[in-house]
Amino acid sequence: MVNPVLSPALSKAGIRHAFFTREGGVSEGVYAGLNGGIGSNDAPEAVSENRARMARYLDVAPEQLLSLYQIHSPTALRVTEPWAREDRPQADAMVTVKPGIALGVGAADCGPILFADPVAGVVGAAHSGWKGAVGGVLESTIAAMEAEGAKRSRLIVALGPMLSQANYEVGPEFRATFLAENTANDRFFREGPRAGYPHFDLPGYIVSRLERADVGEIENLALCTYADEARFYSYRRKTHRNEPDYGRLIAAIRL
Repeated sequence: MVNPVLSPALSKAGIRHAFFTREGGVSEGVYAGLNGGIGSNDAPEAVSENRARMARYLDVAPEQLLSLYQIHSPTALRVTEPWAREDRPQADAMVTVKPGIALGVGAADCGPILFADPVAGVVGAAHSGWKGAVGGVLESTIAAMEAEGAKRSRLIVALGPMLSQANYEVGPEFRATFLAENTANDRFFREGPRAGYPHFDLPGYIVSRLERADVGEIENLALCTYADEARFYSYRRKTHRNEPDYGRLIAAIRL
């Protein structure tokens, strides 16, 4: 049985959503659990069954649970109709006003971000790693929702499981990239056990950009994908173990 993490703020507003965990899936091996990654090398029939279970939880048909070909871009799409899995567009965020369509983004350390304006009846989902956040995917999602009638002052934005600062070691060139953008970004780095290799606060950086965008409510679930192997997939954990591939977590929202 699937056992997703829910956002108290979105739940209180009556918005159907889920940050799916590994629990309740049929995949095996390094993908063990509820792998929703169409782009993974998992058995296609296992991924299809996993996604069908997610769709049932969200009370939509499997073909109504949409995913993107994610490229760490700032692109946010307006969705009016479902597309075939093999035709999924290249983008990293979606918004819709159409009931019955579930917007799903995949992640395994990057930030899955769900958005809703319950009054206007607009929802959105974004995949935001550091590249997407710097590139403006959060702001693009907000703008796309506003184009559909949402107001940023009413937006509820929930941050799902992602890589925490405790486990996000980076190199000096990574830090330099952020300082070149804004020296105030130094607050998102702290020294780690290895000299010269600081730790980056991805959720903190995402929250800061949402705060600057003046959204109504921000909820950080503060869950780390790397630290909780039982519930979450992690690309970084896979890399440290030299495993051949990794599963993808799905975060989804619908009207």
